[in-house]
Amino acid sequence: MVTIKDMAEILGISTTTVSNVIHGKTSQVSQKTVEKVEKLLEEYEYVPNINARNLANNSSRIIGMVIKGRRDRIDNLIANSFFGDLVSAIEAETRARGYFMMLYISDDINELMRHVSTWNVDGLVMIGILHDDFARIKSRYKKPAVLIDSYAPRNVADYVNVGLDDEQACYDMADYLLENGHRKIAFLADNMEGVDYQRYMGFLRAMHDHGVGTDEDNLIMIHPGILERRSNMREIYEKSKNFTAFMCCSDYYAAMLISDFTDRGVKIPEEVSFTGFDDDAMSRLVRPKLTTIHQNIREKGRVAVDCLEKLIRGEELEKKNYTLPVEMVFRDSVKKITE
Repeated sequence: MVTIKDMAEILGISTTTVSNVIHGKTSQVSQKTVEKVEKLLEEYEYVPNINARNLANNSSRIIGMVIKGRRDRIDNLIANSFFGDLVSAIEAETRARGYFMMLYISDDINELMRHVSTWNVDGLVMIGILHDDFARIKSRYKKPAVLIDSYAPRNVADYVNVGLDDEQACYDMADYLLENGHRKIAFLADNMEGVDYQRYMGFLRAMHDHGVGTDEDNLIMIHPGILERRSNMREIYEKSKNFTAFMCCSDYYAAMLISDFTDRGVKIPEEVSFTGFDDDAMSRLVRPKLTTIHQNIREKGRVAVDCLEKLIRGEELEKKNYTLPVEMVFRDSVKKITE
């Protein structure tokens, strides 16, 4: 394999000049010399030894991304449009900054750390980290890390988080449904931890502020696993007869229910209204188009990678908690009830 030294000798120039052209530092190199070097690079199909360069710089130029999910969900996690969009956003952002990305998904924090601790990565972006997970991570992983959408207790571990005000966002959506005359509202989620729990708390607070009572029947759980899906959807359909609206923790589940209910002959929103969360592609493709809460997933990925890159460079961050804005998006899936 041809080396930089070989090419420098062939062209009669310095190795520094060849290296500068390879790495795009051509401001001090004549155009004629740049063309000669590029022609030689093409002729020899030269591939830079990235590992050697990174080793010299004490950097792998790799960012790890780990997602902790539920066992009944991880096999199909990226099919969920939110996770698919977020992984895509982070990969694009790392690539734009000259990094590579490694991804690992598991329901077991110990398994995640066994694998990640063997990776030669410069830092980690972590999703789905709950309770004391981060404290356990920091006991074994000493490099920079940034969390996304975490509600791990701050008294357990100090960490950088990029997320939303999920509680207030769902308060506003519940308030919108209540202002449109709905009183029998169900909240649908697949767990009561982290983000979904905060969104449920916003729903409960809005119901309380409007003087509308709630009990355990207002919370409807959906099983993310495919095997249980059919019986679960039938159960949710039967429960829907007690409600005029469903607040879903994601557009993914809202679209799923709208499709299933439509197949069962339910008219939406005439018989039951739906709202979602995320404003992803599902919300615009489903019919009727979904009223939802917009979050900028690409911006979430950008901020997370930006914070991590600064930590990798040893810079101090202005703050530890980044709360990104959300926006209500009103479409066609909510009926106004007048009495």
